[in-house]
Amino acid sequence: MSGTTGRMPRLLALVPYLLARPGIRIEDAARDFGVTARQLRRDLELLWMCGLPGYGPGDLIDLSFEGDTVTVTFDAGMNRPLRLTGGEATALLVALRAVAETPGVVDTDAVHRAIAKIEAAAGQAQPSGVVVGLAVREGERTAATRRVVQNALRAGRALRIRYYTASRDQITERTVDPMRLLIVQAVGYLEAWCRRAEGVRLFRLDRIDEVAVLDEPAAPPPAARPTDISDGVFRARPDQPEAVLVLEPDARWVAEYYPCEELGELDGGRLRVRMRYGDESWMVRLVMGLGGDARVESPPGLADAVRSRAAAALERARHLPATLGQ
Repeated sequence: MSGTTGRMPRLLALVPYLLARPGIRIEDAARDFGVTARQLRRDLELLWMCGLPGYGPGDLIDLSFEGDTVTVTFDAGMNRPLRLTGGEATALLVALRAVAETPGVVDTDAVHRAIAKIEAAAGQAQPSGVVVGLAVREGERTAATRRVVQNALRAGRALRIRYYTASRDQITERTVDPMRLLIVQAVGYLEAWCRRAEGVRLFRLDRIDEVAVLDEPAAPPPAARPTDISDGVFRARPDQPEAVLVLEPDARWVAEYYPCEELGELDGGRLRVRMRYGDESWMVRLVMGLGGDARVESPPGLADAVRSRAAAALERARHLPATLGQ
């Protein structure tokens, strides 16, 4: 139960468990949840970032560590009965149904029981004025992709996909042998043996432009093994280059969204971080997308690449027709 499938139920159970056992030893709690003490510490570190909207002092779950023990000092309302608005109930039902249809979920009966309870209580919820727009249409497209993938998994068939790789800004055609569907941090992934790459790969469902079930069996080789996603999808490798970035206050989200090592707080709310990357062109696009809110301190080659790409963009912009105000 140390993977993502087991982590969410564990995180939801941890707070009431710890509230009932203040000062419990981390080793004892880890044993009760069937995980290592190291994994439980990671869960506790994640709980520190969870809480109520606002996400400031007094909003987030707070824990107190003394030696090898832990105590919940603020539970962010997790000891109170849950009251959902109509919009919240609808969003939760959509998410639960997606989980229920995902192969590999440990206890689908529990998911269906939760769905039934929420549906029964939804009539008592108050409307919240949810706006449905482009995001729903995009969601429907991803849901359609997921249904095709699920059918292929049930039938044991291979797939042909047209996939956008964000790190290389490239679209490729691939034939893959599906292995399982995953939901990692609210994002759906297909795990499959990629015949083109000759390895197990994770494909984001929302980046699959086209998908077709082939009239041939899926046949991952015996050596194909599920990906360890206990620490997330991206796993930095020691052989990958490192970048040191200085982030302005408006770009601090980068340190939360991507795996980074924080090197220190700077004046004016800026943050210096170190992060590994697998493809220089991806890192160049990330820095340029942040505009003036990010500066590359190292390596020099990355800084040169950003300057070169920015200069090329400015040169192209000089030749564009002026349309502003026309």
